[in-house]
Amino acid sequence: MGMKTKIALGAVVGLVVIGAVSANTGDDGTGSADKGTSASTDRQPGGAKDAGADAGQSTEKAEKAEKKLSQTEQFKAFVEENGTAQEKEAVSHVTKVQGADEQNDILDTADIYTDFTGGLMGEGSGPAKLIASAFADWKQSENGLVTVYDADGELLGNGQF
Repeated sequence: MGMKTKIALGAVVGLVVIGAVSANTGDDGTGSADKGTSASTDRQPGGAKDAGADAGQSTEKAEKAEKKLSQTEQFKAFVEENGTAQEKEAVSHVTKVQGADEQNDILDTADIYTDFTGGLMGEGSGPAKLIASAFADWKQSENGLVTVYDADGELLGNGQF
């Protein structure tokens, strides 16, 4: 075997060993709470529940039911309950909402798609401001930007939330 072949073979074996060692050092077997190894009182058999737990379960069910709705349905439901008549009319044209579910307050972006046509100069530029305003009422972020698009994917407007 030549010298270059030995070096290459040694490098490959070294990488395999490093990979195996790093894969095994990720979990030292002690477990942690975020991995689900410690049972909370509601998961333990016979665990004690306080009197307020039943009331908390009803709010959990409501939150789970809300999470089952799509982002679009959640947004429309919020505006239907809290919006003005003009906002309700504008939001009725919303076809899709993306990016509203995960926020980190660093750079949050959300996209709203509508059935308006004509781009920035079309009929949807006015309602786009209402849609962006309603979205800002629904979701709050320290550094969020919502963008409203028409049916062809052209920009209608944007706003901070």
